[in-house]
Amino acid sequence: MRKYIPRIVDKSIAEALTIFGAVIIEGARGVGKSTSAEHAAGSGIALDSSPEAAALAQTNPALVFEGKAPRLIDEWQLAPNVWNAVRHEVDRRGIPGQFILTGSATPADELTRHSGAGRFGRIRLRTLSLSEAGQSTAHVNFCDLFSKETEVEGIGGPDIRKQAEWMIKGGWPFVLNLEEKKASAYLRSYLEDTARVDVGNRTDRQRVKALLRALARNLCTETSIRNLMTEAQIAEESLDNDTGVSTPTIRKYLDSLARIFILDELPAWKTHIRSKVRQRVSPKWHFVDPSLAAAALGIDSARLLSEPKTLGFFFESLCIRDLRVYADALEGEVATYRDETGLEVDAIVELRDGKWAGFEVKLGGSSLIEEGARSLIKLRDKLPEQRRDELTSLNVLTAGHTSYTRADGVNVIALGHLAFNKKQE
Repeated sequence: MRKYIPRIVDKSIAEALTIFGAVIIEGARGVGKSTSAEHAAGSGIALDSSPEAAALAQTNPALVFEGKAPRLIDEWQLAPNVWNAVRHEVDRRGIPGQFILTGSATPADELTRHSGAGRFGRIRLRTLSLSEAGQSTAHVNFCDLFSKETEVEGIGGPDIRKQAEWMIKGGWPFVLNLEEKKASAYLRSYLEDTARVDVGNRTDRQRVKALLRALARNLCTETSIRNLMTEAQIAEESLDNDTGVSTPTIRKYLDSLARIFILDELPAWKTHIRSKVRQRVSPKWHFVDPSLAAAALGIDSARLLSEPKTLGFFFESLCIRDLRVYADALEGEVATYRDETGLEVDAIVELRDGKWAGFEVKLGGSSLIEEGARSLIKLRDKLPEQRRDELTSLNVLTAGHTSYTRADGVNVIALGHLAFNKKQE
């Protein structure tokens, strides 16, 4: 039996079970939802284990409730009736921690229209961060970046070649100990199944695969749906072209990829800046893990290392993935900033109490680090006093070996040094 890999989200699951009657763990296939849920559950049933299990849960949900709490119902969306049945059972029992539901897709709204408020807590599970995968030196605690006047330091850790390999393999628990070539084969099959089964029918399959490649080529960039159609060489419908697809159809594909947690758009930060500078509100395109972009393009770490510009985009995506894992654990959100003057900051992590930290991503080198620090300071200086007061740190994430705090207060942090360690309150 494979040894359980502790996840940062484990504490969030345990806490949610003391508050809600049922906890829903969501995320893409293969991120470890079932394993983490089993780790927290007292008993369970997997509805994808056989057609009979799903049929039984659909026709008589109460039968799958029997077992020690918290009772795990894995892939619950295969029997949509489970939602309302769990809701009523939670009300009947009247105590928290009764059920854990896991799912690899977000069901249509009508399936969950009856409110789960006060009954259901939702938790998102992503792929493994470098910290969870044991690939961080843990010199820098992410949580400390939300305490003012925190200085960072560290030296050593993984080099860029190792980090390029991680971009290709990703943070999927199944491939953690596989060599790069085997991991890539697994992920190519994963995307093939996504296009064939999870998103489209036989007609859609090639279009979805082409769209995935277009998204991979536009990783970490703002691009329109029309541009994605052009990149994917998907013709738009017209009076004399019945082989194309409409813009709403492409939007449908994108929504489907988001529904199964493959596509994870990075929204624009709501800064509330009181100035005449207009903010760009287009999201950036990201996969749940940069390895899916690599699989879509069919590239390996050697190819990445030979193309510095592409490597930079993949490194940014790797950073965003880890920031999202860490931010989720603090109930924070990750966004990006860009305005009409061209000022851009790669990531803003904002917590529920308004505290925020800014992050620029640079592969390394003194000139690039300086450029990133200037962008962060420029953004800070644009903000009204209240927002500046809520700022806790400005940080440049690099693929280097050194972490330190500059004289101007900007932290330079090697991604391989970053980890998550929430201190007891």
